[in-house]
Amino acid sequence: MPPLHAAEVDLYLKAFPSWSKHDQVILRTFEFKGFLKSIDFVNRIAEIAEKANHHPDIDIRYNKVTLSLATHDQGGITDKDFLLARQCDDIFSKFFV
Repeated sequence: MPPLHAAEVDLYLKAFPSWSKHDQVILRTFEFKGFLKSIDFVNRIAEIAEKANHHPDIDIRYNKVTLSLATHDQGGITDKDFLLARQCDDIFSKFFV
């Protein structure tokens, strides 16, 4: 799966308004009601990421979790990243909002 062109990434981001592009990744920060909720979210993301063999970079700061997505073996952002972004958004909206 080749990396997306900048215009393709921009189109995707219109459908993912909570995500942004920074260098060669897309990222989003999720906010929770405490540290344990943050960890619960990360554990749920870890399960789907492992099944997809597509692992985000994860930064945990107490009640905030930032996910950075890129397809490293392809050298950029691919459709695979937006698929995982959608799954992360779904988990957040179903369990944490």
